[in-house]
Amino acid sequence: MTNPIRRVLVVVAHPDDAEFGCGGSVARWVKEGKEVTYVVLTNGDKGSGDRRMTSERLAKIRKEEQQNAAQALGVQRVQFLGHPDGELEDTREVRRAVTAEIRRWRPDLLVTQNPYRTSNLYASHRDHRIAAGVALDCVYPLARDHLSFPELLPQGLEPHKVREVYLMWWENPEVVVDISDTMDLKLKALACHASQMGDFASIEARVRERSAQLGKTKGFAYAETFNRIVLPR
Repeated sequence: MTNPIRRVLVVVAHPDDAEFGCGGSVARWVKEGKEVTYVVLTNGDKGSGDRRMTSERLAKIRKEEQQNAAQALGVQRVQFLGHPDGELEDTREVRRAVTAEIRRWRPDLLVTQNPYRTSNLYASHRDHRIAAGVALDCVYPLARDHLSFPELLPQGLEPHKVREVYLMWWENPEVVVDISDTMDLKLKALACHASQMGDFASIEARVRERSAQLGKTKGFAYAETFNRIVLPR
């Protein structure tokens, strides 16, 4: 490749979404020398079945868990936008914040979630769909055009053109990433999210089974899958 991918920005709704959806790929990209940054839109302050838990305490726990998980994968940095879990909306404020992160970190590749409702209710959480829709709108045209959010320009946040987008995808994916060598790192990162894991042995088994299914068509022991959008230059 004459212009290899050097910087990757992962935009997700909640702490732990990146590890579930693309943790093995992130670990592989880091090993290949790519710089990876996370942007997490919500604080995850609703995800607990413990009636003694408060949203304030849970948000702090999940932030620390996400930082530890990112460190396990070698992620360069994590940006937390801090919106309430389950209440993410497609607003000018949110679009401006994501646009600012794209302009700040200037990724070649942006990875985000599935913007469509599917039969998998866990994968199609409303925050996932909204986060993905916002990310796509910010890639094109908001991060690209200098007249969008002109208030960002005095901050040094110049327009940026993302080259490719990967959408986390499981049905007839266009891209299958071999994570056979980084599966253990993916699981190590997932284990950092202890507040969400419950019986981790059963979660590990499900993650391994699903990743094996995704890799089967390509002969990979484990894989993660995406749809790909290539932006015109």
